[in-house]
Amino acid sequence: MVEMDGAVGVGGGGQAPAPAPHPRLWRLVDERCDPRALETDYVRRFHRHEPREHQCSSAVAKHIKAPVHLVWSLVRRFDQPQLFKPFVSRCEMKGNIEIGSVREVNVKSGLPATRSTERLELLDDNEHILSVRFVGGDHRLQNYSSILTVHPEVIDGRPGTLVIESFVVDIPDGNTKDETCYFVEALLKCNLKSLAEVSENRVTRDQTEPLDR
Repeated sequence: MVEMDGAVGVGGGGQAPAPAPHPRLWRLVDERCDPRALETDYVRRFHRHEPREHQCSSAVAKHIKAPVHLVWSLVRRFDQPQLFKPFVSRCEMKGNIEIGSVREVNVKSGLPATRSTERLELLDDNEHILSVRFVGGDHRLQNYSSILTVHPEVIDGRPGTLVIESFVVDIPDGNTKDETCYFVEALLKCNLKSLAEVSENRVTRDQTEPLDR
């Protein structure tokens, strides 16, 4: 876990770069201890949140052994988050997938919520950016907004994908900033782990299916 306050935190006694003009608190969580420069650059470019004093903001990253087009085809389905989100039991959305669309999500038992109303804030098929805001529900994630980006990379010599998801949310009464970030990060990491499994399984299936199907 690395904290960034307008600049990348450097481990091992290194000198940190000068802070940006508008410092932000980031916590980049990945499989490794330290984020690569490219990942940090993506966060700076695409994951811009302005958390207020009573809010927290963080980011989670996941490397997936599947090409970008396949991963994005799952991520962009705002109307079917259950394709890879394990905590979603049902989703209803009227009309086409477009900015301003609203979905009603039912959450599986075991979480401190049963439903969530969510609005699509941004869907960019060229840059592979999805942004969602929670606008209702019986959860405690007030003023929650997320940005998810998908980036091409090479993993073990094959086309792969780096997925980064960031968020900003109010800190509920009775909870600390660290507790709130930890809870949301845990949910996002479960989602991205499931996204990786679904994507990689599709790659395996496509490689093993007969050509004369």
